[in-house]
Amino acid sequence: MQKLIQRVFEIPQDRRRALNTYLRPYLSESRKERFEEVLSERTRHLVVAMEDTYQEHNAGAIIRSADCFGLQDVYVIQNHNAHKVANTIAKGSTKWVTRHLYDQDNNGTKQCMKDLKEKGYQIVGTTPHTDVTLNDLDISKPTAFFMGAEKRGISKSVEDECDTLMKIPMVGFTESFNVSVAVALILYDATTRLKKSEVDWKLSPQDYEDLWLEWTLKTVIRPEGYVDYFLENH
Repeated sequence: MQKLIQRVFEIPQDRRRALNTYLRPYLSESRKERFEEVLSERTRHLVVAMEDTYQEHNAGAIIRSADCFGLQDVYVIQNHNAHKVANTIAKGSTKWVTRHLYDQDNNGTKQCMKDLKEKGYQIVGTTPHTDVTLNDLDISKPTAFFMGAEKRGISKSVEDECDTLMKIPMVGFTESFNVSVAVALILYDATTRLKKSEVDWKLSPQDYEDLWLEWTLKTVIRPEGYVDYFLENH
């Protein structure tokens, strides 16, 4: 499927738009309504970066939370631990969320931060060792939340090069939340505040169109045949 999507997105934008129109009748009305409903609440203003998360259930839960709160992108850094997802936890969310993979060969964490900064994101490292809380965070700027590995937390690279460090307010004996729980709490707060703000957090028309096409390819049965026919005859 990924090869087909890559091939489709190599064709010019006007032809992709025509392909989108061509494939639309092959979606059920309920599926089209669902696409419209989900895409209208989707955002790229907030993203999550997982740095060396190694427990499959945590990776699955983080991606599931991203999807449930309307985030389109999750950045996955694999400096030391291979990215594996417990599908029983993810509940199909990996099909709809865009994962950007980084590993040690391309300098993982630093390359991910560099790419996000070039896209205009502020880098927020999450740690209990700071006075800045989630309530203090300015989410009017595009924001990337960096979540560290279980037990170890974020790396020194994130601590040294992030724009700010942030913690979730806590009042108990335990120092921190489980990483997947922390993501859910952060995203609930951030998306709630974002939607009450004047920030233009919704997808651009181009992103909306491209995601509709990508999701259509993942929904239609045997999409390769439709794509080949379209490219040969249109």
